[in-house]
Amino acid sequence: MKKSNLFPCLFLCICSGLSLVRLFAQDRQPLSPSPAKMLLPVDTLRGYMQYADTLPLADVLLPATFRHTGINELTDTIGVLDSFWEKLFLLRMGIGKDTVRVVHIGDSHIRGRILPQTTGGLLSRDFGNLAYEERGINGAFCTTFTQNGRIAEIAALCPDLLVLSFGTNESHNRRYNSVTHYKQMDGLVRLIREVLPDTPLLMTTPPGSYDVHKRRRRRSYTPNPRTAIAAATIRRYADANGLAVWDLFAVAGGAHYAARNWKAARLMRPDHVHFLPEAYELQGRLFHQALLKAYNAYVGH
Repeated sequence: MKKSNLFPCLFLCICSGLSLVRLFAQDRQPLSPSPAKMLLPVDTLRGYMQYADTLPLADVLLPATFRHTGINELTDTIGVLDSFWEKLFLLRMGIGKDTVRVVHIGDSHIRGRILPQTTGGLLSRDFGNLAYEERGINGAFCTTFTQNGRIAEIAALCPDLLVLSFGTNESHNRRYNSVTHYKQMDGLVRLIREVLPDTPLLMTTPPGSYDVHKRRRRRSYTPNPRTAIAAATIRRYADANGLAVWDLFAVAGGAHYAARNWKAARLMRPDHVHFLPEAYELQGRLFHQALLKAYNAYVGH
């Protein structure tokens, strides 16, 4: 009876001893292993380490005059941005060595640089080795970027995330047609995917603007009713084609309040289409907050 109890104990001690030998005999693991030598998938690595790299969210205060604002978050129903969040996670962990690149293309709101530079600066503070580049063109439609030279320029930047911000100029065409707009977006996205098939795409909606009416040398302004249709068309296209979307129009107040909110806060320029620097900085901080919320949700699940 005693002999039968002794054997399992001896076996356990021998196995434990072998485990200790393996533990102390192996070489020290490098703190930042080369990605080429990493054997575990990055999702498995994160689960194995039981590490959630969530970041604190800074409050972004909207002007007190803003009414009926929406929830500031991204919509990504199929996880198209997961590969981007993973690269940011590895960058924070010190495992990813390459620069993570974000490219933001769009109209004059992007050409002014304040919005993308604000977002990019905050992301660089959060994650370190991150480059945020903008390619904005005054008066641009999404079709403006369908030229081969511009597509090649975007591809040469090797983005890990490509942000597309259009819709303001499309919606200022009084003959705006949502079917045409949908097809124009599709034409641009198809060209991008030919050269960047694995790059996740994120679309944004326009912030809101006014129509101008001229009568006998007098001008009056009313909220542009086509902006709501353009924003809805962008959301519909993104959802149908596997793109993420950030609905700035809804965040700012939507069809009834977005344009009025910007104006009431005195953040619009006299043309009632473009914004003061403080407004673009606010939009950049809102975009950063929405990105960080989505990142936290990814690494914290």
